[in-house]
Amino acid sequence: MTTAAIATGTVDTEVHCAPGSLAELKPYLEPYWRNYVVESGLSISTAQAGAYPPQAPTSATPEARAAGLFPARAVADIRAQVLDRHALRAAVLTCTTSFSANRNPYYEAALTRAVNDWLIAEWLSADDRLRASMVVTTLDTDAAVAEIERIGDHPGIVQVLLPVRTDAPWGNRRHRALLRAAAEHGLVVGLHAWGRTGNAATPTGITHTYLEDYLANSQMIAQAQLTSLVTEGVFAELPGLRVALLECGFSWLPTLLWRFDKDWKGVWREVPWLDDKPSEIVRQHMRLTTAPAHLPRDPEQARQVLDLVDAEAMLMYASDHPHDHGRGQDRLLAALTAAETNAVLAGNAVEWYRLG
Repeated sequence: MTTAAIATGTVDTEVHCAPGSLAELKPYLEPYWRNYVVESGLSISTAQAGAYPPQAPTSATPEARAAGLFPARAVADIRAQVLDRHALRAAVLTCTTSFSANRNPYYEAALTRAVNDWLIAEWLSADDRLRASMVVTTLDTDAAVAEIERIGDHPGIVQVLLPVRTDAPWGNRRHRALLRAAAEHGLVVGLHAWGRTGNAATPTGITHTYLEDYLANSQMIAQAQLTSLVTEGVFAELPGLRVALLECGFSWLPTLLWRFDKDWKGVWREVPWLDDKPSEIVRQHMRLTTAPAHLPRDPEQARQVLDLVDAEAMLMYASDHPHDHGRGQDRLLAALTAAETNAVLAGNAVEWYRLG
């Protein structure tokens, strides 16, 4: 990403941070879980169970590698590499530490609570430009709702972060209470790429290469979640719900919505609760971040993609720091009009996350 392309006052909707080990979360764990962690020999992976292998070129930009540890472990790193470097108005933190393969719902609830308290105590309190995505357990809906009730009104919490890869799509009735709690607290639901490694990334089973896994998150799974949320009536039941797709790409959106509208006309009886075209429901309730930006090299073709996506209304800038998705963001920003640039770099995020 070219630094000059980011204007003063930009809002970065996805900046990764992570504790370096469970020891950093120890002050925020209850005594029982401190002992549980030690006696069970548990650890956490900043690479999120292999989602971001340290040596993979996509895992960090050259600048982030040169700076040392990645993702960022301290506010000073975020200030130097993101906030001050680009003179940002605000940045939304995403911590995917709890997106693991652990299957103990009680431990996951304790871990997510500790991560949230760590974010509030050591990040939000240190810089008023930071906002945070709270995390919740995906194994216990009641516990997830209780966590939203506990800290959902904190002024620095703007989003509930959920993995895009699940064992049941987020539109499924079993998740409705969680989504309702987020909506009632005015929080965006952020569906972030990756999730439990034990869940298949494709409808036909487990992937066999990292490339397959990487592509599935920003293509097949994201499209399935969008389709689920719309067809299962989530937005009809929760008209105030806002959803952001994080690190899931966006260039696939136009063709999906075209087919979605076409098929809805033929089988609308299956979804009588949809009183508008699926594409209009998506435009009202969902936004997508700009990283990764899968755009053609030809400027004219890139412009055509942005027209089809309706970039001015649908996209929010995200550096996805420290990850490196190539030159797509440069192509994106070069193709935007002045009005689109203002909306994508700041306006859409200010509205979506209610940053004032």
